[in-house]
Amino acid sequence: MWAAAPLLLLLLLLLLVPLARQCRRGAARLEPAGRAVLITGCDSGFGHLLALRLHRLGFTVFAGCLCPGGDGARRLQREAGGAGRLRVLRLDVTRARDVRAAKELVLSHLPERGFWGLVNNAGISTFGETGWLPMETYERFADVNLLGSIRTTLAFLPLLRKYKGRIVFMSSIIAYFTLGNGIYSMTKAAIEKFCDALRLEMKKFGVQVCIIQPGNYARSTKIQPPVSAEEIWSELSEEEKAVYNKEYVQERANFFNSILSEGSTNGNEVVDAMVDALTSPAPKARYMVAKLKEKALVFVCALFPTVVMDSVLSYALSKVKLA
Repeated sequence: MWAAAPLLLLLLLLLLVPLARQCRRGAARLEPAGRAVLITGCDSGFGHLLALRLHRLGFTVFAGCLCPGGDGARRLQREAGGAGRLRVLRLDVTRARDVRAAKELVLSHLPERGFWGLVNNAGISTFGETGWLPMETYERFADVNLLGSIRTTLAFLPLLRKYKGRIVFMSSIIAYFTLGNGIYSMTKAAIEKFCDALRLEMKKFGVQVCIIQPGNYARSTKIQPPVSAEEIWSELSEEEKAVYNKEYVQERANFFNSILSEGSTNGNEVVDAMVDALTSPAPKARYMVAKLKEKALVFVCALFPTVVMDSVLSYALSKVKLA
């Protein structure tokens, strides 16, 4: 009987946790007025959509853009109607001075209820097998997708603790598996582990940490445009060209582009989850916003032996031959 106790306890917890969350969700939702949120990566995509949504809800929004004078930033200001509650600022998350300047701007324009949320949305993506990409590319991706989020988080942590706010991180279901963009998958898996540690550490301060895990939304963002086999081939080292051939690179590019073409165009589905993470009285630790087949892949990856997932992905790639 005692041997079954841990299993019974686990089943009891699985029943009680959703009930407790449902009770908390019955509480009144957050009042946005007088609360500030900083979002990174607002030039386009989810960050752009979220900035406008939060502004309409009544938040004071600090929209970090890589190019504050670019088309995306100017469009954001126009769509917001020039209201003073939305400020566009230059924010390259790889530059410590940009992050310091962003914090100074936020501090000098804090509304009456203070700093409520940080949304680490900025990110980049690319395609290529492991040996196709130079070390400089790996360093760049780590700096933007991983260290950039950590850099902004560390800067704003004192304010978030003070106001018992929220931190939202943009991850991906690609944190669980990869199909041609292992470099992106690597950074998302790393940010998930950072979030897991941060979430537990921040509970004692009343700060809640949430992860957003979109599926394939390539057609609703500009993070990953279609790839060109010619460009990939031209950038390969001579050593890689001796191993691969143009036909293989073309087939891999076609396969990856076909996946991109299936991406959802409704980015607001992801924004809905981001808004819930910021406003719900009982936000989830993880929001997976994906198609059923994408969720099934994550399920297989999480619960089955690695050899099973390897077999599934190998089958998907089986039509792409090296020679």
